[in-house]
Amino acid sequence: MNSISNPEIIEIKNSKNINSFNMKAKIILAFFAVAVLTTGVLVGKYFLSPGNNNSSLNNAANSIQESNRNISETRETAITRAVRKVSPTIVGINVEEVREVQDPFSMFDNDPFFKQFFGNRPPQKQVVRGLGSGFIISKDGYILTNDHVAGNATKISVTMTNGETVEAKLIGSDRNSDVALLKIDRNNLDYAVLGNSDDVIIGEWVIALGNPFGLFEINDKPSVTVGVVSASDMKISASDGNRVYKDMIQTDASINSGNSGGPLLNADGEVIGMNTIIYTGSQYSSGSIGVGFSISINRVKKIMEEIKSNGKIDRSFNVGFRIQQVDERIAKYLNLDKAEGVVVTDVLKGGLADNAGLQSEDVIIEANGEKIKNEQDLLFVVNDLKKGDKLEMKIKRKGSDKTIDFKLE
Repeated sequence: MNSISNPEIIEIKNSKNINSFNMKAKIILAFFAVAVLTTGVLVGKYFLSPGNNNSSLNNAANSIQESNRNISETRETAITRAVRKVSPTIVGINVEEVREVQDPFSMFDNDPFFKQFFGNRPPQKQVVRGLGSGFIISKDGYILTNDHVAGNATKISVTMTNGETVEAKLIGSDRNSDVALLKIDRNNLDYAVLGNSDDVIIGEWVIALGNPFGLFEINDKPSVTVGVVSASDMKISASDGNRVYKDMIQTDASINSGNSGGPLLNADGEVIGMNTIIYTGSQYSSGSIGVGFSISINRVKKIMEEIKSNGKIDRSFNVGFRIQQVDERIAKYLNLDKAEGVVVTDVLKGGLADNAGLQSEDVIIEANGEKIKNEQDLLFVVNDLKKGDKLEMKIKRKGSDKTIDFKLE
């Protein structure tokens, strides 16, 4: 009987304990709420006061500006700086050229019947329009471009990056080196700095600027492509045998139709070459496949200075001999160790070569210090010479080595 606990007493005691706990919890929550409210008032007063508010906003704004500046500095590179520096010097070139085209009825010239209707017709002429690129090289408006862009033009106009279109004058051009010099009647122009192409580094970044497919005309801004120097001191055979593409810089920066005459820059924004030709891999393709060539700017400088002084490069000379490549049959006939070099097939009597002692069946193995392996090698040397230059050739004649040299007059 005494061991049994009274349920009511136990219940009352538990109820009192719960009430006491609830009271303490309410007091703690009330104290916490007051503390939070007080803290909020103090913080709000601090941050929302005029002086502190401006300071906080300024700090936030400065932080955002600093972040933006860091992002901009990350995006800014030597390439973007070079492009910004040189872009104002680029021009788009539009030309008109009058060409004589074959008379479609010339097949009847020798036919007595049809000749009375179609014979003795004058040559047909056609106006051909073309475009290309160029770059300003002086404050007073001299512009460099390719001869194949503007060398035969009857009308030339250039579009500048300020949107202005100006008539240009052809100062002179050289077909063999494919360089032309133009002039516009403007002053205080931005101009490109010509660098030194002798110190080009294989693999260094390069930038091609120009007017591919006439896109310059849309917004008066040059197109930019980027790549590296793939090779230097290249010799390229062209379809036009008179062109001498030597000392060329090869690049994988995209060069397309209309880029001809534009500059190739290094990362310092200096012109190291003039974009000129591309290799398309097929006669049915005209777009870039990553193999383009620029004339080294040091070569361009020499040609430009003479054009500026004389209006042309005087190449009015005749070496006075003909050649043929040495093949196995000729090598055997002339008792040569290998089929290499070119053999002289004819010498003009009384000509420069004849007077210097060159003879038929002489085999030319070197010319002006360059090894001659085939006809193209010799043509590269001779077509790059001008009147007054000296041609020195090493030859083999009946088992003996000789040197023949003469001045081109």
